[in-house]
Amino acid sequence: MTDIATQHIDTPIASTHPSTPPLTEHDIFLFKEGTHTRLAAKMGGRLATRDGRNGVHFAVWAPNAAAVSVIGDFNGWRNTDNPMSPRIDGSGVWEGFVPDIGSGECYKYHIVSRDRNYEVDKADPYGMFSEVPPRTGSRVWEMAYTWNDGDWMSRRQAANALDAPMSIYEVHLGSWRRVPEDGNRSLSYLEIAPLLADHVREQGFTHVELMPVTEHPFFGSWGYQTTGYFAPTARQGTPQELMALIDHLHQAGIGVILDWVPSHFPSDEHGLAYFDGTYLFEHADPRQGYHPEWNSAIFNYDRNEVRAFLLSSALFWLDTYHVDGLRVDGVASMLYLDYGRKAGEWIPNAHGGRENLAAMHFLRTLNEAVYRDHPDTLTIAEESTAWPMVSRPTYTGGLGFGMKWNMGWMHDTLKYFQQDPVYRKFHHDKLTFSIWYAFTENFVLPLSHDEVVHGKGALIGKMPGDEWQQFANLRLLYGYMWGHPGKKLLFMGGEFGQKREWQHDESLEWHVLQYPLHAGLQRWMRDLNHCYRAEGALYQKDFSEDGFSWVDFHDWEESVISFLRHGNQPGDSVLVVCNYTPVARQNYIVGVPHGGYWKEMLNSDATLYGGSGVGNLGGVEASPVASQGYFHSLALTLPPLGVVYLKRVSGNGAAP
Repeated sequence: MTDIATQHIDTPIASTHPSTPPLTEHDIFLFKEGTHTRLAAKMGGRLATRDGRNGVHFAVWAPNAAAVSVIGDFNGWRNTDNPMSPRIDGSGVWEGFVPDIGSGECYKYHIVSRDRNYEVDKADPYGMFSEVPPRTGSRVWEMAYTWNDGDWMSRRQAANALDAPMSIYEVHLGSWRRVPEDGNRSLSYLEIAPLLADHVREQGFTHVELMPVTEHPFFGSWGYQTTGYFAPTARQGTPQELMALIDHLHQAGIGVILDWVPSHFPSDEHGLAYFDGTYLFEHADPRQGYHPEWNSAIFNYDRNEVRAFLLSSALFWLDTYHVDGLRVDGVASMLYLDYGRKAGEWIPNAHGGRENLAAMHFLRTLNEAVYRDHPDTLTIAEESTAWPMVSRPTYTGGLGFGMKWNMGWMHDTLKYFQQDPVYRKFHHDKLTFSIWYAFTENFVLPLSHDEVVHGKGALIGKMPGDEWQQFANLRLLYGYMWGHPGKKLLFMGGEFGQKREWQHDESLEWHVLQYPLHAGLQRWMRDLNHCYRAEGALYQKDFSEDGFSWVDFHDWEESVISFLRHGNQPGDSVLVVCNYTPVARQNYIVGVPHGGYWKEMLNSDATLYGGSGVGNLGGVEASPVASQGYFHSLALTLPPLGVVYLKRVSGNGAAP
């Protein structure tokens, strides 16, 4: 693995092919059809050679403009020096070539609209780099980079497969760790790379999910109000430095998923909103084009050129940045025309329904394009409703995503854990209901940033009881979650029990690891991840009914559940038993499918995790006594507010 700490990439890397081919008739055809997926190579400011002179070729879509010119440092920001010309093909694309400029140049488009002579200076929608906010100009940038992740790329199809272990660490790069002695600044892409890779690898996560790194004007939006759909935020470095971060994670064997936001965009003047003096990227009617909950504009998926813009953005991150997957934000808001609206505030579709037919078409086209061109990557939908077949192929009528967040499981589980244990027996169905629909989609179980912001408090704060019980409950939550069918996602700070609600402009509370309960929780998370990755039964059949079977879900009176996870190999099973009360259960009978010695692989109440040390002394011999539909059973000691994982390691009646 390359030593990223010694790297410094603050200047563009020279290209061996500086000429960018102009837009062809075929490009325009695909653009107007809404199926072009590689517009990043043709639109925007791209290094080029014309008549033997090096410079930059500019192309921007502004069909309702009367005049467009390029302005920048190179012409003193005068809108008369470098006018652009509209193509004669009716595409609405304006083009121009500025000689003798190169990488690093700042620029915008000065647009004069045909509508009321409206004038505005716009950042480049296809710009690949920007000025550091609050400045809003685009920068010409050479994107060449020498990758060193060939080993990862050759095997990532297996790492991203549906039958692979997937434990995702969700990260906000701007606040994961800061430098208090230097004005509390965020770490750069290069600074964070070795630290993040070491932490994620030590903790045993398989992937990181980066909250949006696309350029955005307001830091407090966390990147979800995007203006630069092809540009990583300049707050933390250059495009090549972000590539180096991803490269370093790949060399450490860690996949990288990027949050991507095709659902809405902010109304900042320099961005996409009202781009050429008309509602170009968004709907003109606020009942379709304005998002009331997020105070932002909604993309017009009926417009072919808008779909091509978004498709090209998605494929660009996979092509250029070697991203392993896209987590698509706000899918529910895209699918429903009445999302966040009252009666009379939305326009029905052509059939009188509330479904956004154009958004459905776009999402299917997106997933088909991603899996066609990058079959070793994945797409994940943040879809919070019961919309059917989100993660089913488009040829069967599905939306074509690889996976979907299980928001129902998350809400039910957190509601259950927030109950005082004495009342949990009255809410037992919150634990068991998720299995009824667990295999209708390819689910990811998320405990994301959304659950630790806006007054919701940290995860540890949601747990009832005194401090010891809070940590025991959180260890139990993670143990239950990692045993439950579905891939896993945990927001940063959750692995060590940060007590303060997440603040985007401050560092995580790393200092709390000096305290035993926090350090014990982090050790539990590490061991849980490593056990999960080592045991095929815990992940190989996440999305198949034959990968799970209840042992007992009826014991609501004592708030105990037990179930088996099954792997691909016959007899490969892991038993998970959860006790949701602070009362230790002695001689608790649990049925098992095989005799022999069952090793206690994990116990969340072990003293090294901060627990009380109640357990089964390493394992239990199965008795030939039938119970709960099985011919053998275990007499277990269940720790208080604890979870135990057991696996049969011998069948001859003797402990190994």
